Amino acid sequence: MKKLWVKVLGVAGLLLLLAACTDNADSEGDKKHLTFVYNFATNSLDPNVDSSYVPLRAGLTETLVKLNEETLTIEPCLAESWEGTNEGKEWTIQLREDISFQNGQPMDAEAVKASLERSMKDNVAIQNALKIDSIEADGMTLHISNTQPFPEFVSELVNPNTSIIDVEAGDFVNNPIGTGPFKLDSFTPGSKLELVRNEDYWDETAKLDSVTFSFNEDANARSLALESGNADVVFRPEVESIETLEAKEGIKVESTETFRVHQMTMNLERESLKDVNVRKAVDALINRDEIVDSVLLGYAQSAKGPFPDSLPFAPTYSDRETGAEVAKEYLEKAGYSLQDGKMQKDGEPLEFTLLTYSARADLPLIAQIFQSDAKKLGIDVELRQIEIPEEYMASNRDWDLATYSNLTAPRGDAGYYLNATYHPDGALNFSGANEPELTKIIDQLNVTVDMDKRSELAEEAANYVDENQINSFVLYPDTLVAYDETKVKNWVTTRSEYYMITNQLDVK
Repeated sequence: MKKLWVKVLGVAGLLLLLAACTDNADSEGDKKHLTFVYNFATNSLDPNVDSSYVPLRAGLTETLVKLNEETLTIEPCLAESWEGTNEGKEWTIQLREDISFQNGQPMDAEAVKASLERSMKDNVAIQNALKIDSIEADGMTLHISNTQPFPEFVSELVNPNTSIIDVEAGDFVNNPIGTGPFKLDSFTPGSKLELVRNEDYWDETAKLDSVTFSFNEDANARSLALESGNADVVFRPEVESIETLEAKEGIKVESTETFRVHQMTMNLERESLKDVNVRKAVDALINRDEIVDSVLLGYAQSAKGPFPDSLPFAPTYSDRETGAEVAKEYLEKAGYSLQDGKMQKDGEPLEFTLLTYSARADLPLIAQIFQSDAKKLGIDVELRQIEIPEEYMASNRDWDLATYSNLTAPRGDAGYYLNATYHPDGALNFSGANEPELTKIIDQLNVTVDMDKRSELAEEAANYVDENQINSFVLYPDTLVAYDETKVKNWVTTRSEYYMITNQLDVK
């Protein structure tokens, strides 16, 4: 009962907050205002380390290049052109002229150099991803030397953590100064941002005068905010509420395939999971069809690997049997047997600690289904709720499994996910994977230019992950966004989930 009241009070608090925002906007007359509710809260707006990418998504910051999600190619943004030589070890990047930061300071090569160097200094993952040895600034031109040939270097500059900011301005946590179409008016950590139009934006000036970008990790609260008229756009409404939302006049729900996968991350440093047969048993216990139907209500596709079939580098996997009997066979190969209702080996029961987090409402439900199915096989699974999965898994090794959601191709290429998740230096290598053969394939991918050969290497790496069951893949969730179509104009639900509050977003 206590948890129920906490949830009710949370919903009520959000509605009061958003109602106040709406009243303030109405009092400003004809000014165009939009209220957006996002599913991840953040206490920091530092664009170089913020794992929720709010500064980019809110239109505060921009990157040198961006992804064309139709062609999966890299397009200019703050940079207008680039050229690589020496197999991608040396790069020349030409910046656009006449761009200023939101405080009026010019964005030149020296400022971009300082921003990139700051990003690498404060974010080891970015340092490993970019592989930059040195940067030289010359007017509006950057000369970058990498530590190795790196043909896909420019695609890594799509990463929101490489957003360009005025380093001299300081206060990165509360007020980063970027180049985006919106400036920060105020920031309430864990609650909301108030944004105003950047009148000196280098591209077409934003159509909206202001935006409230608020946070709420309760999917039900997000749906209710839209139903009550206290929000204009909500990201990932509660799946169970979609039918109700669609029946309400004026509300539109969009479902879009993304580059995201929900996976079961496995901690390979745990003794039981060092055995590939135990990992295959875990994979066999994942009832993907039930999860897609009962948890996502069909707004997802079952996954066999990290990459959806729509991507050119996705392997074709052979069908394999799953279920409790299949899992039991794998466990028997690993030396386990069912005794007194417990799956055990040498007198020790097989038990798992499974991490999950509520910001993605479907992940705890997936964890509960796995817990129930494992119990039928005599395996006890302890569910542990955590707040920020990246921080917890990187700092703690007291867990066996984790439901985790990951963008696998946000740069339009397989290299990002494979490097981040399976290379020993990868920022998202929470499994602790250190497979020399797999690392060799990834290293070769990193220096390969030919796209067909890159696709072959990506498939080879994905197949290695599959054969050795390094992590399991549950489903590819659709991105769900609901909004008031009688008011909102030009909303675009992107596959990368990077670009949300744009200069084209408008209200009627």
